[in-house]
Amino acid sequence: MSAAGDAKVIGYFAYATPTDLVCDADACVIAGSEADLRTYLSELGPRDAESPILKKTRFGEIMRGLRLGAPYAFDEVAYNRFYPLAQREGFDLGPEDFSATGPGPGRHLVRVQFKASS
Repeated sequence: MSAAGDAKVIGYFAYATPTDLVCDADACVIAGSEADLRTYLSELGPRDAESPILKKTRFGEIMRGLRLGAPYAFDEVAYNRFYPLAQREGFDLGPEDFSATGPGPGRHLVRVQFKASS
C-alpha cells in the first residue's frame, strides 16, 4: 500500500492506558467519528479507569494490528473507509449490510480479524 493509503484516517479508538483499549468483547472498537465513539462509550457503561483518551487511527496502523492477529470492530462509517483499502491489499472483504440488527440493544459492528502469520 502506498504511504498515502497507510496514512488514511479510518476512524477513532479509545484507550485508558496503552494496554487498556476500549473493546467490544475482545475487538478494539473503531468508530467513524469522535462523536460516535463518545456515544458508544456511554452505551458501554462506566469504566473503572479514568476517562479514556480518543485517538485517530490510520489504515496502516490497523493493518499492522490485523497482521498480528488483533481483532477490530468497525462501525458503518469506519468500515466503509477501511474495506476498499483492504481489498486493494488483497484481503477478501466487501460491503456489509448495516441495516440488520440482532436481538436486544446495541450497535451493529463488523468484526474483522485475520489469522496471525506464523
